[in-house]
Amino acid sequence: MTDIPLLGPVAAPQLQVMSFNIRRRMPRLLPGNPDRWSKRRPLISRLLVSELPTILGVQEALPDQAKYLRNALGDNYRAIGYGRNTDRRGEGCPLFYDGRRLTLLRWEQTALSDTPSVTGSTTWGNKVPRVLIDATFRDRITGNEFRALNTHFDHRSRNARIHSASLVRALVGSGTLPAIVTGDFNTSVGSLPYAAITAEDTLVDTWNIAVDRVTDAWGTFLDYRPPRLDHKRIDWILATPGISVSRTGINVTRFDGSWPSDHAPVQAIITLPG
Repeated sequence: MTDIPLLGPVAAPQLQVMSFNIRRRMPRLLPGNPDRWSKRRPLISRLLVSELPTILGVQEALPDQAKYLRNALGDNYRAIGYGRNTDRRGEGCPLFYDGRRLTLLRWEQTALSDTPSVTGSTTWGNKVPRVLIDATFRDRITGNEFRALNTHFDHRSRNARIHSASLVRALVGSGTLPAIVTGDFNTSVGSLPYAAITAEDTLVDTWNIAVDRVTDAWGTFLDYRPPRLDHKRIDWILATPGISVSRTGINVTRFDGSWPSDHAPVQAIITLPG
């Protein structure tokens, strides 16, 4: 049986972008717990093989989970990123991309702190390190160059989220290339961090500018429960003005009644300017 994708693979000049918090692998869970990685990983594989995004920004991936995703996507995909801890291990925010479409020109991973070059640093009130990946790609078919940034804001400290949002906006604003930002921002649309990251229209929410929204505006933190419209949309795909968005959606696909993650992936089909 072939799974029906929400958006599915696209051809040039379009790019499919996905942001997906896959939920880190947790130890010592009871066999029937829906959070068990052994139960979820084949479901994530089915979802990714069905959608085949050109760019996939992942949050909460431990090294073994990132390796699993890379293998699930197939030999054409590449991955960048490392763990957020001082030793470069632990949870990370890797970026995956389709090497048939995209050439990686350069990338770096920085800490969301006042000392971004210090791996594992925390200065804004967050107890655990938070990171950002900033990569520049060239489309092999169109020749267009663009940036893709992926991140995961802190879940407890609003101060850290506001500072992180301002840093991301400043990084995007300092460059000249079109850019997309994927992430779990742990805050709702209309919050202070949302206002900070979209200030001065440096970045716009692809949900708002899409020609076609193929799903309802579900809350993206499902917690293994049925999707709800009155829950927060905390996972976003942002883009610089000039990037067009033909379709977007929040993927609430279940497989045999089970969820791949406690978050729903967000997807968008974009076209770069020029």
